[in-house]
Amino acid sequence: MAAAAAAACRRGLLLHNHHHQWPTRWAGPAAARSISQLVKTNGRRAFLVDTLALVRKLESQGVPTKQAEAITSAITEVLNDSLESISESFVSKAEMQKSEMLQEANISKFKSQVQSSQENHFSLLQRETEKLRGDIDKMRSELKYEIDKVTAGQRLDLNLERGRIRDELAKQNEETTDLTTKLDKVSKSACMCGPLASPLYHRHNWILLFLQEIHSLKAQLEAAKYDVIKYCIGTIVSISAVGLAVLRIVM
Repeated sequence: MAAAAAAACRRGLLLHNHHHQWPTRWAGPAAARSISQLVKTNGRRAFLVDTLALVRKLESQGVPTKQAEAITSAITEVLNDSLESISESFVSKAEMQKSEMLQEANISKFKSQVQSSQENHFSLLQRETEKLRGDIDKMRSELKYEIDKVTAGQRLDLNLERGRIRDELAKQNEETTDLTTKLDKVSKSACMCGPLASPLYHRHNWILLFLQEIHSLKAQLEAAKYDVIKYCIGTIVSISAVGLAVLRIVM
């Protein structure tokens, strides 16, 4: 009997899955009993269970009416619990579509925000780059002007110093030539006068010492000239090197 009841339960479940309409042979006076039962779970879902067909099937297999109703009630409860558990584990298609639409809307909004932010940042960066480029060009022009100005000033000072030294040397050469001429005249006079030329001889020695001092001064002037020239050239080279280094840094 128990085996027959179990088999009837399995067949009843199959009948429940495949039957959506009640057989006409079960309709009639037996309709006093509920033909079907509408089971609601948590007020959210409704499952249509053909309990009458299941009870009739069990009775046809030799199961008493009360036992058939009890088995049908148990099967219905288990089925409803299973369907309720499944419904809680999964979402409906409508909810899934709604969630997908919401996610797509959020993604589209996020994309538009990111794109707008990127465009704003790119525009700002481009403006800053143009401004920085203009400042660099302006600084480069000013630096080039200052370097040219300093170089021209150094060249002018160097030329003036060179001309002054040349004039000074020419003047010293003239004075030296004049003194040499006078010394030669004095020497000739001393030779012609003999012993009487002793004071002239001492004067001649003094003039020679003076000429030596003049030549020493001339040598010092030449050394000073070369020192000034080297100093000016070094200054120009240093300024040019600094200017080139600054230009490289700016560029």
